[in-house]
Amino acid sequence: MNLITADPVDRNHFPVDEWALVETEFDVAQQGRNETLFTVGNGYLGLRGNLDEGRDGHAYGTYVNGFHETWPIQHAEEAYGFARVGQTIVNVPDAKIIRLYVDDEPFVLSKADILRHSRRLDFSDGLLTREIEWRTPSGKHVLIRSRRMVSFTDRHLAIIDYEVEMLDAEASILISSQLLNRQDGVDEYQVNLLKEGGAFDPRKAESFRDRVLQPRLKRIEDTRYLLGFSTTNSRMTIACGIEHDLLTDNEWDQTSHIEDDLSTHAYRIKAKPGRPIRLLKNISYHTSRSVPARELADRCSRTLDRAREMSTEEHFRQQRAWLTDFWSRSDVEIEGQPAIQQAVRWNLFQLAQSTARTDGGGIAAKGVSGSGYGGHYFWDTEVYVLPFLSYTAPVVARNALRFRQSMLEPARARAAELNQRGALFPWRTINGEESSAYYAASTAQYHIDADISYALMQYVAATGDDDFLNRGAIDILVETARMWADLGFWRSNGDDNFHIHGVTGPDEYTTVVNDNLYTNVMARANLRSAVRAVASLQAIDGPAHARMVARLGLGDDELDEWARAAERMHIPFDERAGIHPQDAAFLEKELWDLENTPPSKRPLLLHYHPLVIYRFQVLKQADVVLALHLQGHEFTTRQKRSDFEYYEALTTGDSTLSAVVQSIIAAEVGYHDLALRYFLSSLFVDLADLHRNTSDGIHVASTGGVWSALVYGFGGMRDHNGRITLEPRLPEAWTRVSFRITLRGTRVRVDVMQDAITLTVETGDTATVSVHGRPIEVTAGFPVTVPLDDQGPRLTGTPTTSDIEGSRRADGSLVTASIPRITVNP
Repeated sequence: MNLITADPVDRNHFPVDEWALVETEFDVAQQGRNETLFTVGNGYLGLRGNLDEGRDGHAYGTYVNGFHETWPIQHAEEAYGFARVGQTIVNVPDAKIIRLYVDDEPFVLSKADILRHSRRLDFSDGLLTREIEWRTPSGKHVLIRSRRMVSFTDRHLAIIDYEVEMLDAEASILISSQLLNRQDGVDEYQVNLLKEGGAFDPRKAESFRDRVLQPRLKRIEDTRYLLGFSTTNSRMTIACGIEHDLLTDNEWDQTSHIEDDLSTHAYRIKAKPGRPIRLLKNISYHTSRSVPARELADRCSRTLDRAREMSTEEHFRQQRAWLTDFWSRSDVEIEGQPAIQQAVRWNLFQLAQSTARTDGGGIAAKGVSGSGYGGHYFWDTEVYVLPFLSYTAPVVARNALRFRQSMLEPARARAAELNQRGALFPWRTINGEESSAYYAASTAQYHIDADISYALMQYVAATGDDDFLNRGAIDILVETARMWADLGFWRSNGDDNFHIHGVTGPDEYTTVVNDNLYTNVMARANLRSAVRAVASLQAIDGPAHARMVARLGLGDDELDEWARAAERMHIPFDERAGIHPQDAAFLEKELWDLENTPPSKRPLLLHYHPLVIYRFQVLKQADVVLALHLQGHEFTTRQKRSDFEYYEALTTGDSTLSAVVQSIIAAEVGYHDLALRYFLSSLFVDLADLHRNTSDGIHVASTGGVWSALVYGFGGMRDHNGRITLEPRLPEAWTRVSFRITLRGTRVRVDVMQDAITLTVETGDTATVSVHGRPIEVTAGFPVTVPLDDQGPRLTGTPTTSDIEGSRRADGSLVTASIPRITVNP
């Protein structure tokens, strides 16, 4: 992976502002990236950063979390148990559009004579603002301002405040506010917006070829417009509503128009200089799996009615108040690093925009910022996003886990389809059913069961919310433990160990293997958690335990089996190499020579057949190293360093999920400079478009990973078995990192410096943590400062394949490194 060592952002275009992302000039060539970067959303509703006027767009996008269409998956060759029905998020009707004409001259930013331009996404007030001065072809000067918000306090509401002012001359102005269903890729000018052709890229969403949204309703009430639709196959319904209010001292009149896929409310204004024209546009979306569109339209009307009860400025004040609370719980401050500070806050703000108002829905890999990965939910949520939520927004974490709990029945059905007991959660899904056609890198990733169980127990330990576990979430632990006990088997060949075969770990460049280390380690934790949770429930609430036993048909013999399987789980370790092999056969392969693989061949998955990649020791993302992080108490310090150095040389970083984990473990074992480089590469993955696919949406897992890299990596926090420990690993050039964690209702501010760490209770009463093995109880009003003798070992250099090449396996064979090539004869 080509790691960055400095701020990669063009600061002429995006100047440093610690509380905002600011754009100073318009670049039509970067619209795809910038539309994503300037998205506003709340977890339920997302409006991409398209220009208000609805022109110059790369991907005009408005997304509602979970609102999707289904389609039959066409397999070239069928087999039993393959995923049958695909699911893809729908780009819903666009309410952002406000077209502007001055003396009948359309305002098109890419063609206009722009005297000044700025756009600002403010992290403290949650508004996207824009200011432009335009000189029309006739020489008139026009000032255009806009503010756009998706509400955190009312998840169904968005607001656009659009203002036009003639600066030096009178003009005839037309403002046309629209609600437009673009017919799945064709706009109102009949321009096909779908990008045909192009290279294969599995990270993108599937394109629809047939009409998705079927008109069900259209309604005008004064300046309020409502459109309703249902999806063709999934039968989901949606209603969209807009309402307008024009404020100006100029003369004006208005016209209205509505049809199945378009509503237009147009204002004609005789504009005089110095007299602003302000259009307030309130927007509402409601969706359902079954409710008729007419009822959803009524809900939109009620949302718009409530919105009118307050002024626009009051709505904006509520937004700021919500974010003030968010930052009080979630902010991470890096002293003396303004560019890094800005990027950190942008990432944390994206976490809020992707999760805050999911309210029992899932958290998609791209949030509500784009259609990448089809709007699906993956293990990203539990491993990369839930740690942030559990320690800063436990209510949101609980909702995300409730969503997984709601998927338990289809997970049971999926396990049965694969001839397993218990439950197997889908690898990628929106509606609870498996939606991935390529089973080797999806369904075979059974570890998702353990990932969900891990997140559940992390949440319970962080919050003390045993009630959530005992009132039903324990079913997740029981059913996933059943699956592991049934999937694995005993082999009595002298070791009497429990093995798990035919699975894929997090590394998707190595599939369907035996005894994947990550899977076995996480399955062991899953089994142990299930045994402890059942025993605890029996001890504290006998009737609830009895109901659970009856509900799940749980027998004592199962608990004994789980405990024994966990105790005897096979954990691969190679004495000769001194490392944990990624799987039983991993070390038998030759090395992929990553150092000499040209950038033009990266990521590998876009340039090599999977079978080619599978034959080599090469990783798409951290696998064993992720186990070192999530289950670090199961490994020695020496093992962690040896494992990290070995797999560091083999990891491509082709997945954005990898760098944050490598940063955390690099910091722990002593590669401080390398940890910082990995952190920066994660921090700027979207802001600098490092993977060249930011246009498809935010990498939400990476934004969560940024928090983890700061807190777990540089802050040195670990939370194994509910015990909070701190062993900081601050980069040498940094003077202070401050973060907050909420422990069972008590919020603690942690200030990490080079020579000390200070713990302060900000809300609540008391909390106990351990610093370098020393238990510290911190109470409200009495901060505690603990001196630090050092920040751990400091190692230089970067492990490479040359460190491994030339070594010998246990059978005496030589390990070699190469790159697959085709020799073409002239």
